[in-house]
Amino acid sequence: MTRFIHLTDLHISHPDLEDTHLQSDTPATLKRVVKAINGMDPQPDFVAISGDLTNHGDVESYRLVNELLSPLKAPVVLALGNHDKREGFNAIFSEGMGDTPYFHDAVHSDLHVITLDSAVPGRIAGAIDDAQFDYLEQALTRHGDVPKLVMVHHPPRVDPNELTWASLDAQSTDRLAKALQGHDVVAILTGHIHVNRVSLWHGIPVIVANGQHSTVDQLRPDVMRVVEGTGFAICDWRPTGLTVSFVPLSPDQKEIAVVDGDRVRAFR
Repeated sequence: MTRFIHLTDLHISHPDLEDTHLQSDTPATLKRVVKAINGMDPQPDFVAISGDLTNHGDVESYRLVNELLSPLKAPVVLALGNHDKREGFNAIFSEGMGDTPYFHDAVHSDLHVITLDSAVPGRIAGAIDDAQFDYLEQALTRHGDVPKLVMVHHPPRVDPNELTWASLDAQSTDRLAKALQGHDVVAILTGHIHVNRVSLWHGIPVIVANGQHSTVDQLRPDVMRVVEGTGFAICDWRPTGLTVSFVPLSPDQKEIAVVDGDRVRAFR
């Protein structure tokens, strides 16, 4: 079994920014997340973070992200989102890369993780450029016997009638579907829309987690009602398939009861 954590939409701002667009104390939330992950037994094989690492893409906020993530025991795999700025990110995480898009791949445990950069400067919606599709097609041929896990900030457009800003554009969505066809893709990890959602898209699970900033009320489709809510996902991959368990962090849950572990294991 390979266990990994899916985090997304950290939206970290350095305190010196006095960011009026923050909807919650995201640095405090990330500290809580790191503590929770480090307390897991067994430890996850890696932690995948699918973009919007900062709220404004400034260097000091990326430095803070790096500091907050550094205590993690498990390896970290990063992607960029529409709130990120490549130059600021690269100054801390990929020195000398300037404003170059950030895409990469590597084998982690029993999964080949392929990370793409769907950010389009000046836009909320996402897209994947030609160079990355060329890279993706080559990456899919590497480690041929290892199942693939794709990470990209914007989910593919699973519903042609959904709001255009909430996903990859139609062209990128169609091209991604064709590129992944015939390959053993365990899942696509995404963020962006601040909800917990699982879609089966061309037979591939598309996992969205609500992130570390806020969540969106799904019972008010007439508006965007932003409410308190943060969390992450624990993902277990086995040869038989993928299990995703969403873990809420806030609002705090009131404890109702605790059943002893020995008793739980004795249930028939």
